[in-house]
Amino acid sequence: MQSSLIRRRPIIAGLLGFLYPGLGHIYLRAWLRAIAWFALALVTAAMVVPESAVTAFQQTGIDGLISASQDFSLEVTGSLLVVRVLNVVDAYLTGLRQERATDRQASSETPTCPNCGGELDAELDFCPWCTTELSELETEVSPEEDEGPEGLPFR
Repeated sequence: MQSSLIRRRPIIAGLLGFLYPGLGHIYLRAWLRAIAWFALALVTAAMVVPESAVTAFQQTGIDGLISASQDFSLEVTGSLLVVRVLNVVDAYLTGLRQERATDRQASSETPTCPNCGGELDAELDFCPWCTTELSELETEVSPEEDEGPEGLPFR
């Protein structure tokens, strides 16, 4: 179940980044990237949004900004869209990078077969890949765990 949640992280980060640049990075706990994208979105908006839209927002609030945004030129809309799309891509790729790092950490913790290098199952006393017996890697079992319900040994 944990692995399925990890698999969705890049997609969720991308969707949050589409809502506003930096939100996907906050979700991924990539704090510096989040601040950088948030600042870039603000600076881009300050540079390309016309003064009339800012005045309309100050006078009538969000309704004035929405009506003023309908008159934005293609350059203004394109600039804001490019920042948003690049943020979505970066949030998705950052999520993938974190996922791969998590997978590498998880794979390095699992024991491997000394003969073939395949991953071992802790419950088996042989390698499921090359069938080499692993008697030296077998963990010791306490006498209580080695007995069945009536006190008879399992083996």
